[in-house]
Amino acid sequence: MSKKDGEGCPRNRKQDNAQALRMGDPASDVSSSPVLSAFKTFQLELDCKHDKYERLVKLSRDITIESKRTIFLLHRVTSVPNVEEVLSEAESKLDGVRLKISQIAEELRGEDLFQFHRAFTPGIQEYVEAVSFQHFIRNRSLITLEEVNSKLVFLKEDRTEARDSSAVQQGAPGALVFQVTPTDYLLGVADLTGELMRMCINSVGNGDMDTPFQLGQFLREIHDGFSYIGNTGPYEVSKKLYTLKQSLAKVEDACYTLRVRGSEIPRHMLADVFTSRAALIDTEDGVA
Repeated sequence: MSKKDGEGCPRNRKQDNAQALRMGDPASDVSSSPVLSAFKTFQLELDCKHDKYERLVKLSRDITIESKRTIFLLHRVTSVPNVEEVLSEAESKLDGVRLKISQIAEELRGEDLFQFHRAFTPGIQEYVEAVSFQHFIRNRSLITLEEVNSKLVFLKEDRTEARDSSAVQQGAPGALVFQVTPTDYLLGVADLTGELMRMCINSVGNGDMDTPFQLGQFLREIHDGFSYIGNTGPYEVSKKLYTLKQSLAKVEDACYTLRVRGSEIPRHMLADVFTSRAALIDTEDGVA
């Protein structure tokens, strides 16, 4: 085989290409491709986004767990003599939850909130449920969205909560602010109705005959407010309306039983009667 013939064989071409790569031939340097450089940049951006998303998911889980523990603690108010002690302990737990929310605010600094909203919305809804439950026990009223957001203004230096929101304005230097969206607020309030229904049953079991009627009136007002929204609001809110109606029906049934048959049934048996009737309501709703 002649030298000329040998130059065209595939093995020689591979050797020439490898030698060219070792010599730094610009035509064969893949790092000089603008397309590959652009995709490398996209890869880094996506990796950063996915890492941030996972961190937000973990923070949301921690917030959900601590908020649920706060709600379980608040249910003790129906059976303890010192309600203020329980509320103070719940406030300290909520302060820890707010520190987690401040970490979410730090992760979202300079980012589009709604780009990562699905990562942390379960935790924020649970926090709204816990803080609104505490507010109702203390004030017998519904906490507003402005009141919720006023407690989510943090100092940048030590991440401690700024109690006086007027002293640290949104966007002021050194302040870190997280704002609960109206949808998350509504979903948290809708979940609150389930906790109020449980509080009603627990109150009756402990001999409190006044709280169920207060809860019934309060739940009717919440139901009326959600009825104004109806199907015009977010899809998630309309889904919660069914659970809200169930909770209201159980509380109204408990009030009816207290008013009509309260003198016939011993107080220590009322909670069992309400629990069985609530199960019957759930069965009938499932059949319907």
